Amino acid sequence: MASIDIVGIRKAYGALQILHGIDLTIRDGEFIVLVGPSGCGKSTLLRMIAGLEDISAGEIRIDGRRVNDLPPRDRDIAMVFQSYALYPHMTVAENMSYSLRLRKTGREKIAAAIDGAASILGLNTLRERRPKARSGGQRQRVAMGRAIVRAPKAFLFDEPLSNLDARLREQMRGEIKKLHHSLSATSVYVTHDQIEAMTLADRIVALNGGVVQQVGTPLDLYDRPANLFVAGFIGSPAMNMIEGRYRSDRVSAWVELAEGLILPLHKTLQRAGIDEEEAADVEDGAAVTIGIRPEHIFLDPGVGGFEATVELIEPTGLGTILHLRLGGVSFKAFSLERSDAAIGDRLSVSLPPERLHAFDAADGVRLI
Repeated sequence: MASIDIVGIRKAYGALQILHGIDLTIRDGEFIVLVGPSGCGKSTLLRMIAGLEDISAGEIRIDGRRVNDLPPRDRDIAMVFQSYALYPHMTVAENMSYSLRLRKTGREKIAAAIDGAASILGLNTLRERRPKARSGGQRQRVAMGRAIVRAPKAFLFDEPLSNLDARLREQMRGEIKKLHHSLSATSVYVTHDQIEAMTLADRIVALNGGVVQQVGTPLDLYDRPANLFVAGFIGSPAMNMIEGRYRSDRVSAWVELAEGLILPLHKTLQRAGIDEEEAADVEDGAAVTIGIRPEHIFLDPGVGGFEATVELIEPTGLGTILHLRLGGVSFKAFSLERSDAAIGDRLSVSLPPERLHAFDAADGVRLI
């Protein structure tokens, strides 16, 4: 396997800028997930690594070798697409071995490669069958087997599970993760599904508008989102966002919400600088956005709770999502308990100060 270095990558179609100077190092054997909404540039970046899109500026190196001008066949990568792209007239084994046969690989080596891939993916009993008679999950396994037999330096996955139903996606996520651990393969995976990103990645690269918003482990992005975009994109149900004014007397700090509601903070806020010494205090009266995840709201508060009105109830089986209104503020709370609340009920809730995330309302940057 190999590392992948992406340095100052830009992509433009005429005057339309798609990627704006992407810098990223993918370590040997690492599983990186590129996540973001449709149109953020994640698939474009993947296709540039593969050699399917030209590079407008910057450099891509695979295993230390500059590949900007190399055609896809010379980059020693394998790609698994959203569409399975299997040949319907070929058997499973013939589809898996096709690229090796094109390269005039010996029969014994092809047979050994197919044996290994089929065993890993549970395809041993399906080798002589044609893909059209197989389920979506089995077809995607064949597509992955076709990539595995090549023993490439890196695997690239372009939303490979988006055509599957929810149950199959869950099953295939587990199989892809097991596959990664068994092969120790360098892998780059594109998805718009933050659940896939959280469950699969060693590190997540959150993209929006062709710009990297944050790079880190799944729990890095969940616990300390760098800005409002990451905070809102990672997590399900999504993080609640509440607008307010920051207040501080240098000893304690709080946020004034709509209709005179006061939300205590557990510390005074600062805006991060290049280093800790350059951090600057947030001005008293500054507009801020406070975030709190639904699962971090307590429905059985102690001191300092609020009375909120139930507007909607969503039972999930695992727990209950309650849509609440507190004065002029709407938010969601998630509880593992099966709630017997009804629409219109008044519930006591608390927003623990240590669970709050604060962001600058102007530019969305996290405040510390």
